[in-house]
Amino acid sequence: MRSPNPTDRFLDRKFLALKARAGRLLELTPRRVGLRPQDLPYAPSRAHFTAANKRLAKIGVTIAGRIAHTEAARDRSDPNQRLTAMALIEREVDRARRTFGMLFEIFSQRGSDFAPALAAHDVIAADCYAAVRAVLPDIFDGPMLKPLTYMEHGFSPATQRRGVALSRLLGDLNPFPVIRIPWDRDNPWQPVFLHEVAHNLQADMGLWQENATALSNRLATERFDPLVISIFRRWHKEIFADLAALLLGGTASAWGMMDFLAHPGTRALTYRPGGAHPTGWFRALMLAEMLRRMGFAEEAGTVERVWKRLYDPARGHRLPPILLAATPRAIPSVIDEIAYQPRRNLAQHALADAIPFTRQDEARIRRAGIGIAAGRLPRDLPPRFYVTASRVALDAGGDPRVVSALVIGHLAGLHTQRESAHRLAPAALAA
Repeated sequence: MRSPNPTDRFLDRKFLALKARAGRLLELTPRRVGLRPQDLPYAPSRAHFTAANKRLAKIGVTIAGRIAHTEAARDRSDPNQRLTAMALIEREVDRARRTFGMLFEIFSQRGSDFAPALAAHDVIAADCYAAVRAVLPDIFDGPMLKPLTYMEHGFSPATQRRGVALSRLLGDLNPFPVIRIPWDRDNPWQPVFLHEVAHNLQADMGLWQENATALSNRLATERFDPLVISIFRRWHKEIFADLAALLLGGTASAWGMMDFLAHPGTRALTYRPGGAHPTGWFRALMLAEMLRRMGFAEEAGTVERVWKRLYDPARGHRLPPILLAATPRAIPSVIDEIAYQPRRNLAQHALADAIPFTRQDEARIRRAGIGIAAGRLPRDLPPRFYVTASRVALDAGGDPRVVSALVIGHLAGLHTQRESAHRLAPAALAA
């Protein structure tokens, strides 16, 4: 045993304080995140808590191993080696703190006034997955945790898909999909939410790389310029999510996306080199083409006329001339390739097969929207259709507050019913 000296005593105290912090953030429970019995109908599922705690426990095992190694080597390590060992422990403690903090923020919001809206959006997201499973029951690898929604600052909704490495978590993988809703966008008539769910569908169906390769090959075969090919390849994920949002919600999804895209011409007609999102000018024209392919030619024409009235490149633009010139021929090819060509990972079905949308679906949404505007809530409408039915209700003169209360209340109630068999019991609050 080494004789104690001031340096060793200092390092011993530092190590003791580090160990005291090391195990504090390795478990999340309903009680710990502040959920009360009345909050449980809106709470994340038991499976979401389990997934979170598995991730934290894995970090905890690493921390415990490093602590044991550091303690065993105390008497044969010089001061700098001990500091290095403690720095490695600190790194894992930081990893636990970040993971705990992110999940705490997400889970604890189910004890706030926003809980019903978040639960409602969870139901919408789950229904989008159910729509795919209804057509292709075996397309996903068994049961999987559905996206969990939460509120955060930011202009637009965004998603972090399942299994992606997050810099916020020091490169750890996201345990389940999470979808951010900006604080002021918690109303049910935001089709951009369907766009974010579609990103998760795209990832879980394994279409990211397959779509990119197929789109590049298609455009190369049709002899487009390499710059045009590279741009559309870079945009393919966002294009997919836009097209899937239309299949999930119908024509009103296009108008909702246009709400989001309508900015002064200096932005809508400015190309951003390296950007993942299509320039607004092209994006709405692709929505119009998708509506045309879905069988809604009249609506597609209206969308196109409105957009071209708002934005005319002849009045000035900052777009690559070769891209602008390719647009009339490229857009139909891009829409056909992404939405209507079979994919190996979809068992040789196309996206439009996996998420079928018919004129009958559109009629149901319109009838439902008119009913909602009048205060009548349809009970048999798929949850994903409430997004665009709510928008139809606003167009029909519905009071935004009444529409939001009706739809959010109904969908939050569905969350309660559907999760009742797996919901955390009140006794779990004491866990």
